[in-house]
Amino acid sequence: MKKSWKTIVTLGAASLLLAACSQSGDKTSSKEVPQIGILQYVEHESLTAARKGFEKGLAEEGYQDGEDIKIAYENAQGDQANLQSISEKLVSDNDLVLGIATPAAQSLVTASSDTSILFTAVTDPVSAKLVKTMKTPDGVATGTSDMSPVDEQVKLIQKVLPNAKKVGIMYTTSERNSEVQVEEAEKLFKKADIKVIKKGISSTNDVQDTAKSLMKDVDLIFVPTDNIIASAIPILRDLSKESKVPVVGGSADMVGEGLLFSYGPDYEKLGEQTAKMAVKVLEGEDVSKLSAQYPEALNVAVNDDMAKALDIDVSGIEKDK
Repeated sequence: MKKSWKTIVTLGAASLLLAACSQSGDKTSSKEVPQIGILQYVEHESLTAARKGFEKGLAEEGYQDGEDIKIAYENAQGDQANLQSISEKLVSDNDLVLGIATPAAQSLVTASSDTSILFTAVTDPVSAKLVKTMKTPDGVATGTSDMSPVDEQVKLIQKVLPNAKKVGIMYTTSERNSEVQVEEAEKLFKKADIKVIKKGISSTNDVQDTAKSLMKDVDLIFVPTDNIIASAIPILRDLSKESKVPVVGGSADMVGEGLLFSYGPDYEKLGEQTAKMAVKVLEGEDVSKLSAQYPEALNVAVNDDMAKALDIDVSGIEKDK
């Protein structure tokens, strides 16, 4: 970690004594508190929920923003060009920095040589080269994965759509977190004797045409917890209703916006889980030895309105909530 908080407290106390002797009339407080930076990759509900959960978790642990800590928040708005400059500033100005989503975390780790980095909403921290292993990070970063149980997603699809024989998978080719889920899903669908048709996209501009093309040939579309696709769910929702082809997967907030169902992490709880790790780092634990974690809270989410619009019986998975 770039700065030891215990050292800061000691030096801060010494500075206060000197200030008291030389500037007894100065009304400006010289008390220092830990500086925490937050970099969110893009604006959408899952990532925002993780951030709010992180801030809530810190407050519950006795670290209230503006009192016990000072938080600086930045959002890259999905702009890769902004990530480097924002990352460099946050790493330079703060004692601890949180990266929300894989691109944000990767950018922060690249910018840091000794500032501790936490991450959340990162599907596969190992393949993203954020940690050596989940158990032994062995670097400047650790945090929480949002890996969804793809096997459970496939089981739900077989339960709700037993006659499905072809599944289309759509994902963003530049997001490693999506690729990891797609690789796993492809294996599981093939094992279930369901044919897979994959199509990658590079931006939200590709969503409509790609989804239309897939929906002509498949019984359903599966999407991972993909940042670009998450920002284009209304497009998928409308196409799903028009073609009567359900879209499943993703996260709970994506279901709320128009996917049929999902089984995955509660992002606010994931943020709270990450906050507990942050407290350990603030209190002196070595980030390189603090094991990365998988989500502790998983939820089934079902969109009843979409089920009615598509005339699909979801009562079987309602019981699993």
